[in-house]
Amino acid sequence: MAGVLLVLLLTALPVGWCGLQDFSAALTFPGCVTGAALMLAALTMFVGFAAVVDCWIRGPISNFGLIALISTGVALLTNTLLLLQTWKDGDRVRYPVLFGLLMLGSLWAVVLVWRRLDEIPTPKRVAAALIVSTIVAVANFSYQSLYQPYRRGVEPLVHLSVGKAVLSGDRKAFSVPVDIKLVNHSDVGFYVLGTEFHAMGEYVPLSKTDRARGKWRYDAEQWVKYREKHPLSRREVYQPGELVAAQPWIPAGHWVEASNESLTRTVIQLPIDTPYDHLAFYATVSLARKDRLNLGAFGRPGYSWQGVELPQWMKRGEKEYDTIVQSAEVQENNTIDEYTREPRRVTTYWRFGLHGVEVSEVIARKGEEGRTFPERTNREVRDRYGLVDVLVGPIEQTLWDIKSRR
Repeated sequence: MAGVLLVLLLTALPVGWCGLQDFSAALTFPGCVTGAALMLAALTMFVGFAAVVDCWIRGPISNFGLIALISTGVALLTNTLLLLQTWKDGDRVRYPVLFGLLMLGSLWAVVLVWRRLDEIPTPKRVAAALIVSTIVAVANFSYQSLYQPYRRGVEPLVHLSVGKAVLSGDRKAFSVPVDIKLVNHSDVGFYVLGTEFHAMGEYVPLSKTDRARGKWRYDAEQWVKYREKHPLSRREVYQPGELVAAQPWIPAGHWVEASNESLTRTVIQLPIDTPYDHLAFYATVSLARKDRLNLGAFGRPGYSWQGVELPQWMKRGEKEYDTIVQSAEVQENNTIDEYTREPRRVTTYWRFGLHGVEVSEVIARKGEEGRTFPERTNREVRDRYGLVDVLVGPIEQTLWDIKSRR
């Protein structure tokens, strides 16, 4: 029976530790429930450890033998679910191997204890207890590992409102106030990985006659080159616009809680004799769900013009773009994944160009931040950690009224 004791002990110790950690620090209520279930399973195995010792010393006594049988059955079920979990999400091969060996060992322990029993009292109750515990464990595993990651996502909203332009005292300049509001109506919070706001000054030259179809087609071809989209028109001549202002509007690493909002006001100032006809405003925010990961503090930024290495997918047009890089540690949302997966980091890239700042985020293992991953892997990462990109714009405002007052 020494092998049975070893299997119960090797299963109960890590399961109890992970359960305690999840019960006290899991990011979701189902995670806390899982922690409680793991602690209960560990307690059952510790009681079964004592029962096996008693059976070993005193021989097969029915009551203690029944406890030993139940505890080894719980160990078998727990190791099976942990094997499935680590096989599905784990990176470190030693953990699926360990839980696979423990599953085989616990199966052997069940058979050994079963053969040692003279009889099983109230077999119907024992079978009912095992069936109920199996159903509860499988239901919890299915909810945590299958349903929850693929349920309908939630996405905050960004509201961009432009105020009335105001002339300066000397009537040589004017300013336009812009309010940017991040509204989270969902029941989960979000970490802010990066934000960007920019304004484009647009010329709107008009043709006196209808433009040829070839000109329309040329305008449509320009859409893929710029984030800004000018409408196709029979009279308006396409212009990509010029960058007037760009800035972040929420610091990276901050968060917005569930059913909450964040408001930022910025002011765009231009000379009254500006040649622009319109101003177009854009805002973006990159978020990560607080119930999918725990985000550490972002470190000091690095700059491409100071020699910071950029990934290959960022180096296209390197002479045209300057990039700021920041990274922070990522912790998994449960203890089992935290131990069985390689450490991850989130890296954000702010790439400055003639048309604002593009914010990109990557979550990858340490040392693999610069790898180019296939699109399927990128989607899986975004689903796992609840990454959301929200874009708003263009919000256009004509300048004809304010310029007529100079």
